[in-house]
Amino acid sequence: MPVEWSKGGLVMQGTPLWLDARLKTPLGFVSHAHSDHIARHEHVIATPETLRLMEHRLGPLLRVTPAPYGRRLRIEDLELELLPAGHVLGSAQVRITRGDGHRVVYTGDLSLDAALTAAPAEIAPCDTLILESTFGHPKYHFPPRAEAYDAVAAWARAQLERGRRPVLLAYSLGKSQEAIAQLTARGLSLCAHPSIHDVLQLYASLGVDLEARRFDGQFLEGEVGIFPPFGWAKKMPRGSPERGPLPWATAVLTGWALEQWGARRSGADIAFPVSDHADFPSLLRYATQSGAREIITVHGFAEELAKGLRQAGLFARAITERVQLELGL
Repeated sequence: MPVEWSKGGLVMQGTPLWLDARLKTPLGFVSHAHSDHIARHEHVIATPETLRLMEHRLGPLLRVTPAPYGRRLRIEDLELELLPAGHVLGSAQVRITRGDGHRVVYTGDLSLDAALTAAPAEIAPCDTLILESTFGHPKYHFPPRAEAYDAVAAWARAQLERGRRPVLLAYSLGKSQEAIAQLTARGLSLCAHPSIHDVLQLYASLGVDLEARRFDGQFLEGEVGIFPPFGWAKKMPRGSPERGPLPWATAVLTGWALEQWGARRSGADIAFPVSDHADFPSLLRYATQSGAREIITVHGFAEELAKGLRQAGLFARAITERVQLELGL
């Protein structure tokens, strides 16, 4: 197996290169800037966008190698090429070609559904595929992203017509920005929590301009709020004795919406199946079209995905049996 699994994450066998390690390493490829994929590595390889977003979260990094999509670089006996992953702005897969010509692709978090705020994912031909499996169970089959956001927009308008304030709950980096892009395109006016608005400003500096007012404690008429999914109630303005309690209606945007507990997990009234991860059919399609002779599934439903891939006639195995439910998906 070309990779090894340890407490810190994945490492390419016989090399100093780690893949999305959660602990500090001498040399780490970082696929994207979500908090469960970054660490203060001594040397970081990532896209320029991911590096900027990492610095926003971690402060200055020690040593960096910016790697735009499609540009090849060498690390000892390895050739690395970063390819879009479609997950969030700057997210990347990495294709690693060893000295013997063997090609290993690590997808990181992946989405094959077209996004407005992330470059479309490419299916990368390879010999060994390391495939993320967050939603790798056959029960996870998401509707098309455009269809899901049509439903979100319709729900938000219905709440406004009833005199209720619609509040959407979405992760501060990636999901929120995509939701703002999708919903402003559908004619809605949005107001973003400061933690989300800070990321909006970073997106703008990276060439992705989005429209949402910074939340200042009050909403304007007709606005839809967008807030982080956990602890959101503490961030909301309170009612007053004169006006009474404010009538909220909350919806969480998450792939876990397909579970009965999807809304309850975030304390929301309703959940919409909006995810920036690939669902089971998309993962199966990626694995099949990659041409990989060996597939290693990691994170989430790794065992279930490996089983489904084997049933489709592919050689697949899970690197770990642990199921990981990541926040904000």
